[in-house]
Amino acid sequence: MKITPSIKNTAVTPATPSRQGPAQTAQNNTGGKTAVDLSPAARQLANLQNGENDIDMARVQQIKDALASGQLKINPERIADGLLASARELLK
Repeated sequence: MKITPSIKNTAVTPATPSRQGPAQTAQNNTGGKTAVDLSPAARQLANLQNGENDIDMARVQQIKDALASGQLKINPERIADGLLASARELLK
């Protein structure tokens, strides 16, 4: 299953400005191109969208097979402890 963003990239054509602002001046000075510097967090988020980090379906099938055959046992206490530890960490 792949989750895709619901926002579509659409070009917005601005109305003809009565005077040029800083963004328009910068655009004129660079030949119509504007340089953008992304933060490391923004770069990491962009890398997550490339599809390489999707769900490993082979691993999902292995887990399904292990559950069906009874080889994989679910330990609800361990899951609850992990959730509580995560919540405690977030509240710090």
